[in-house]
Amino acid sequence: MPLEAQDAVYVALELALAALSVTGNVLVCAAVGTSSALQTPTNYFLVSLAAADVAVGLFAIPFAVTISLGFCTDFHSCLFLACFVLVLTQSSIFSLLAVAVDRYLAVRVPLRYKSLVTGARARGVIAALWVLAFGIGLTPFLGWNDRKIATNCTEPGDAATNVSCCLIRCLFENVVPMSYMVYFNFFGCVLPPLLIMLVIYVKIFLVACRQLQRTELMDHSRTVLQREIHAAKSLALIVGIFALCWLPVHTINCASLFQPTWAKVKPKWAINTAILLSHANSAVNPIVYAYRNRDFRYTFHKIISSTPPRKKQLEKRGPPLPGSDPLPELGGDFYISPKFKFGHDAGPQSENFTKVGYVTVFLYEVK
Repeated sequence: MPLEAQDAVYVALELALAALSVTGNVLVCAAVGTSSALQTPTNYFLVSLAAADVAVGLFAIPFAVTISLGFCTDFHSCLFLACFVLVLTQSSIFSLLAVAVDRYLAVRVPLRYKSLVTGARARGVIAALWVLAFGIGLTPFLGWNDRKIATNCTEPGDAATNVSCCLIRCLFENVVPMSYMVYFNFFGCVLPPLLIMLVIYVKIFLVACRQLQRTELMDHSRTVLQREIHAAKSLALIVGIFALCWLPVHTINCASLFQPTWAKVKPKWAINTAILLSHANSAVNPIVYAYRNRDFRYTFHKIISSTPPRKKQLEKRGPPLPGSDPLPELGGDFYISPKFKFGHDAGPQSENFTKVGYVTVFLYEVK
């Protein structure tokens, strides 16, 4: 059966998003796994987010495409597929919330941050959040579903009494009630975390700006705070994109629940556009990382091309340039101009790095 033009465009865009989502987020996981500079508690939460986005590309998007082609199955198989998508969405929200709390602690209690937020604790929190996401996403299996009023049966018989052998067209509204999607999922599990994240990022910027205004602040502390503000802006951008991508779907769900007459005539293009936006969110995060984070950008480049960015061998020179820092560990005759970062061949180091303990030292030009 040939596809209509609208369906063909939808399927093509979904497949493109799936490829971008899987490729980009696998790259994020590989970057954190291979670069010691990226192995921080914050990035562990971003890996959790990337894992959910990979699953969206591998499972959720093919599921959506199959539905658009008229896929029919038994009720519980369809319910599981629908719930699995909810699990991935909830895991993404929890990962974003964990990142927001992590960044708030880094700005609010910088001296205690490293003792409070360790890699082991971050991994434990991630495991707990995934368990909670599965619990929330699979709630319809406990009975909050539309089994008794399953519609669009392809076999004769009463759907209410013969649902075990009834094949249905696998759509969200055929298996998951809008009351669950709106009251429990959106109002209870999506909107509150988004509002909490909004408050947290506002607090981060207020605290950081207030500390930057302190005249007695050391230059090093000022640099650290400015870097934290930059990181917070990047992560707040990710949260904002998440909200913009997912709110249209939830808006349509709310309209379907509160305006039943509109639900029967809602345009297919609006549904497809909202679904595409929600899936596009899974592909956009790696682009944000590459654009906003130098360490991610460097590691992405190294993984893709097997050639690290241009580097300059540190040379022994005469008098230091104004504003440069001596490196006593290398004899005190080596200097770094302010426009360069230093590190070693494994990749860029943290900007907090103050000592060089490598025989060969390279300079990385700051773009």
